[in-house]
Amino acid sequence: MSPNRPATDLTGDVPADGRAAPVAQDGPDTRGGDAGGRAPGYAPGRTLPLRVEFVRQLRRRRTMGMFGVLLALPWVLVVAFQFGPAGQGQSSLRLSDLATAGGLNFAAFALSVSANFLLVVAVALFCGDTVASEANWSSLRYLLAAPVPRDRLLRQKLVVALTYSAAAVTVLPLMALLAGTLAFGWNDITVPGTGEVIPAADVLPKFAVVIGYALVSQLVVASVAFLLSVGTDSPLGAVGGAVGLVIVSTILQAVEALGSLREFLPTFWNTAWLDALAPEPDYSGMVKGVAVSVTYSVILVALAFRRFRRRDVVS
Repeated sequence: MSPNRPATDLTGDVPADGRAAPVAQDGPDTRGGDAGGRAPGYAPGRTLPLRVEFVRQLRRRRTMGMFGVLLALPWVLVVAFQFGPAGQGQSSLRLSDLATAGGLNFAAFALSVSANFLLVVAVALFCGDTVASEANWSSLRYLLAAPVPRDRLLRQKLVVALTYSAAAVTVLPLMALLAGTLAFGWNDITVPGTGEVIPAADVLPKFAVVIGYALVSQLVVASVAFLLSVGTDSPLGAVGGAVGLVIVSTILQAVEALGSLREFLPTFWNTAWLDALAPEPDYSGMVKGVAVSVTYSVILVALAFRRFRRRDVVS
C-alpha cells in the first residue's frame, strides 16, 4: 500500500488496519439481534396488544361521552312521552304513536329514530378517530417506530373500533328495552301499519336479529370513516366525511327517478329490519342489505390497508 494513499474501511477495498474485511455470515448476530437487524426478543405479533388499545380508547373522553349519550337517550324519550301531550295511542298505526304500547314497541321506536343519525355519528366517531387522532397528536410515527408493523397497527385499531361500534349499536336498543319495560310494561308488540299483535315471547328472538342487522348496516359508515382516517391528520374530517356520505345517500334515496339504482345506495336497506317484526317475517330485504353493506365494507377496508401501506407517515 502506498504511504500516501488514505486508509479507509468505508470506500476502499482494504480496511484501514490492513487486515482482510470480515465476510458477512447468515444467522443470528452474536452482538445482539438477528440477521434482519431485530432487537433480541422482538416479536411483531406481540406489539400493540388489543388489551392495551381497548384501555386507551376506553379512557378517552369522547368514548365515555358517546356511551353516556346513548345510555341517556332512552330515558330522555321516556320523559318526553310521559310529560308530552297525549297522542293518539293505539288508534294510530305509526311507530311513534305505538311506542308507549310496551317495552318492545318503545325499543323499536328508539332504534328507528337513532339509526339514521346518532348511531351513524357514534360509529363514524369510533372508526374515523382511531388512526387520524394518532396522526393529529404526532404519535403515529412513533407507534410505527416501535416498531409496530403497519398492517398489524391497522388491524388492531380496526378491531377495537368495530368492537366499540358494535357496543354502541347494541347498548342503545337494550337500554331502550329496559327503559320502555319499566315505563310502559312488558306487553305484546303491536305491529306498525297493520295493528296486529304478536306475543312478546315470539318477537324477542327476532329483536336480536334486528340488532344484528342494525350493526351490519353500519359497516359502510365504519369502513368509510376508517378509510378517511388513514389518509388525514384531522379526526373531524374523517368523521364528517362518513356522516356526509350517509346524508348524501339518504337524499339520493328519495330521488325516485333513479329507479332500481337506489337499491345500491348504502342507506337504502337500513329500515328493512321492520319486516322482521311482521307476523310473517320477510327477510329478503335484509339479505339484500347485508350483501350491499358487506360488499362495500370489504372494498373500502382493503383500500384503507393499501393506502396506509404506501403512505409517507410524517405525523
